[in-house]
Amino acid sequence: MSEQCPNCLSIRIGKNNYGKKAAGVVGASIGAYSGFTAVTAGAQTGLAIGVRAGPVGAAAGGIGGAIIGAFLGGASGASAGVVFGDVLDGCVLDNHRCLDCGYSFTADSGSKNDIR
Repeated sequence: MSEQCPNCLSIRIGKNNYGKKAAGVVGASIGAYSGFTAVTAGAQTGLAIGVRAGPVGAAAGGIGGAIIGAFLGGASGASAGVVFGDVLDGCVLDNHRCLDCGYSFTADSGSKNDIR
């Protein structure tokens, strides 16, 4: 069954997904930062211990590890943020918008909010 606008009964409905977009960006930023700092701390420890491999090899490994850690942390943070944002869109925010009259509403409650 498709959604229907509670104001004009149109079936031309769009989704805003503001929560999913915002939480995905925030999650990616926090995940990238935490992944970078965690791997950087590990790289510093490895640099202190692994000086035997030579300074160039130890530094290159530390930088590469920090970049990979930031990417992996960003990806996992973005995934968690999108899931949280999807819950926000479905339960808290008026995620549905009528493409004909411009009303914004939650699919379950059918409450109307004029966003014009």
